[in-house]
Amino acid sequence: MFSIEEIKAPIAIHITEFEKHFKSSMQSSVPLLDIITKYIIKRKGKQMRPMFVFLSAGLCGSINDTTYRAASLIELLHTATLIHDDVVDDSNERRGFFSINALWKNKIAVLVGDYLLSRGLLLALDNDDFDLLRIVSNATKEMSEGELLQIEKARRLDIEEEVYFEIIRKKTASLIASCCASGATSAGAGKEIIENMHRFGEYVGIAFQIRDDLFDYQQSKETGKPNGIDIKEKKMTLPLIYMLNNSGWTEKRNAIRIVKNHNNEPERVAGLIDKVNQSGGIAYAEQKMKEYQDKALAILDAFPKGEYQKSLEQLVIFTTQRKH
Repeated sequence: MFSIEEIKAPIAIHITEFEKHFKSSMQSSVPLLDIITKYIIKRKGKQMRPMFVFLSAGLCGSINDTTYRAASLIELLHTATLIHDDVVDDSNERRGFFSINALWKNKIAVLVGDYLLSRGLLLALDNDDFDLLRIVSNATKEMSEGELLQIEKARRLDIEEEVYFEIIRKKTASLIASCCASGATSAGAGKEIIENMHRFGEYVGIAFQIRDDLFDYQQSKETGKPNGIDIKEKKMTLPLIYMLNNSGWTEKRNAIRIVKNHNNEPERVAGLIDKVNQSGGIAYAEQKMKEYQDKALAILDAFPKGEYQKSLEQLVIFTTQRKH
C-alpha cells in the first residue's frame, strides 16, 4: 500500500506552496476571523482535494498560478460547506478537533462559512476564472442537492440502489470530479479532456464513498469508526440496501424497524450488521467499489505514462484500500 507521501512526491513542492496561497486567501482585517481561520488551517487533513487538482493539472499540461487558485477555490468552498454541515448536524467534533460551532457557537460558525464562500467567489472573479467558478459552483449545488435527497430518503427509508448512487454521485463524487476538472482546466486542457477528468473524479468519488460505507460493517479497532454509525444516523448504505433488496417481506420490515426505531440499541444494530454480512451485502459493495475503481483507472490508461499518471493511479487505489 502506498503512503500519502509517496503519492504526493511529484507535487510535494506545489502542495507546500499551496498552503501559503490558501492561508493568504482567508486573511481578514477582523481579528476574530483571523483567529478562526488559523484554527481551520491547523486542523487540515490529508489534503487529498488539492492533490487531485495538482496531479490533474500536471497530467493534462502544466501546473501554474491558475492551478493554485483552483485548489484554493475548492478548499474555500468545501471548508465553508463543512462548517455549515457541522451547524446543521449539531456536531461538536470533526477529525478529532472541536468544530467551529463547538468553540464559537452557531451564529459565528455560519458567518465564517459565508465569509469563506465569498472569499472563494471573489478569488475566481478577481482573476476572471469563470470556467473554474462554474465547475466548483456546480459541485457545491450538487452537494447540497445530494444532502437534501439523503435527508428526504432517510425520513421514508424507501431508498433504492439507483437513488443511493445518485445521492453519493452528488454528495461526495461531485467534489472530487470538480477537483480533477478544475486541475485540467487550469492547465489549459481541451473540452474533451476536461470532461474525461471530471468523469474520472466522479468514478473515484463513488468508489471512495462505497469504501466509507464498508467501514460501518468492520471492527472499530481497525477503522476508528464505531460499528453501525450509519445505521444510527438512518443512512441507507449500499450493503444494507443489497440486504433489503434480497430479503423476504418480514425480514425487510424488521430491518427497517431497527433502522427507524431501534438504531440506538447496540444489540439490535449488531444483529442487523450480522444479517447484512450474511446476505452478501459486503461482498456486493466491494465488487461495486472495484468496478468504479477500474472505470477510473481505464480513463487514466488513455493518458501518457509518467509521474503524474502514476501518482493518480496510486491515489485511486489508496482511496479504496484506506483503513480510515
